[in-house]
Amino acid sequence: MTVLEWSSQLSVGFDEIDNDHQKLVGILNSLSDAVETRQDVAAIGTVLDELLSYTSWHFRHEERLMQTYGDPELFNHKQEHEDLLEQAAALKTRFEAGDAAVPAEMLPFLKDWLTHHILETDMKTGQFLAANVA
Repeated sequence: MTVLEWSSQLSVGFDEIDNDHQKLVGILNSLSDAVETRQDVAAIGTVLDELLSYTSWHFRHEERLMQTYGDPELFNHKQEHEDLLEQAAALKTRFEAGDAAVPAEMLPFLKDWLTHHILETDMKTGQFLAANVA
């Protein structure tokens, strides 16, 4: 099941970030497929680990770009990233402890967070980078 469809509306106008976001959307959809087809806990956990690992890498990548080009929103943007990673880690801990409600909570939470973050916060970052990167 596709929980989030990539579209041009999600493009921030900066290819490096858009490429990362497309991959995040793809992994999120893989997680949705694993949950919807009722794969075992290990399989869901593997995709969840991939999503969290790639998300963390992407956040550092985005923050490095912002720092390199002097984006004045770096501090606030980084705080949003840290907040999500904390919330996602808490969900993962509950999942690993056997909380059966987590997969159903996780997908809408991650979809909503990613969509909001891209459309609100990352859109500004994309505009800043597009205007300031030679």
